[in-house]
Amino acid sequence: MFELSNTFIYIAIFAAASALINSLGIVAIFRNREWAEKTKTYFMCFAAGMLVSTPLLLTLPIAIGKNFYAGFMTLFGFLFMFFSNELIKRYTQKETLAFGITALEGIGIHSFIDGIIYTVTFKVSILVGVLAGTGLVVHEFAEGVITYLVLLKGGMKEKTAMLYAFLVAGLTTPIGAFVAFPLIDKLSESNLGLMLGFVSGVLLYVSASHLLPEARQEEKEHSNIAFLSGVGLAIFIVLSKML
Repeated sequence: MFELSNTFIYIAIFAAASALINSLGIVAIFRNREWAEKTKTYFMCFAAGMLVSTPLLLTLPIAIGKNFYAGFMTLFGFLFMFFSNELIKRYTQKETLAFGITALEGIGIHSFIDGIIYTVTFKVSILVGVLAGTGLVVHEFAEGVITYLVLLKGGMKEKTAMLYAFLVAGLTTPIGAFVAFPLIDKLSESNLGLMLGFVSGVLLYVSASHLLPEARQEEKEHSNIAFLSGVGLAIFIVLSKML
């Protein structure tokens, strides 16, 4: 019983830290809008590099290892996001609003899964949880920044975007961790593989079809370096999980 409580404390600490770091990113952008406008391309490239690499290097291989049909769920996740975007555009008649809502949908799922990852890794061992959790917390600042900027791009007002960015990108991570904690032992390896496959498709769509094309429209001198930095962070996270 003591070991279980100790594990829960570690999960709670890392989940709270992720929400805090994410919030710091949102506040930093909210207070420095001019700086944000000048650097948003770099942040979007960075996020795209990270989010397109993580499913290819880690999430999808693990998913297929757990369930051979996880690749089909990856395709389903990608198509789900694609048609979500199309339906939102048709309903709102506003492409920019659809951009914001669809990206919000993907980021929310991603952040929720981050919380589940905390629970899963700490269930394996404290060491694995700390290594994986550190890698995830590092990227939360950039994720908060990107979420806020994406919502502004979707036509939201600054304070509304700030609130929704926190709810979707910051708060969903600890919610995912705490929801998963009592349930993770009941989930079969096969079903976990299908879930991870779906998430992989969502992340690939958000990064490859939203963030990267948007960043490339305003390509700047060092945007490729920002993209590769995101790839590098994803590699760091993967390596931290393999240790």
